Amino acid sequence: MIAKTEKKFPLGQIVATPGAVNAMNDAGDHPNDFLFRHATGDWGEVPREDAELNDLAVIDGSRILSAYITKSGEKLWIITEADRSSTTILLPEEY
Repeated sequence: MIAKTEKKFPLGQIVATPGAVNAMNDAGDHPNDFLFRHATGDWGEVPREDAELNDLAVIDGSRILSAYITKSGEKLWIITEADRSSTTILLPEEY
């Protein structure tokens, strides 16, 4: 597989919930690592159907959702809004 390194869409204002910040801090993860993956089309731990929807969303401007696992095993979501005005890092239970 060829590495995806080109940014596919704008992230807008980037925010994170307190739970996501704590999870990344506890795991020793940096949010930029997850944001880079998200912005370059590496959707992480989403089902194939959701990955395909994300690929289409890059083209048609729909909302994009990625899922990643921290080094300590906690799941994170990253959601970029359809208008690309903002991207949020959060825990699934904070949705």
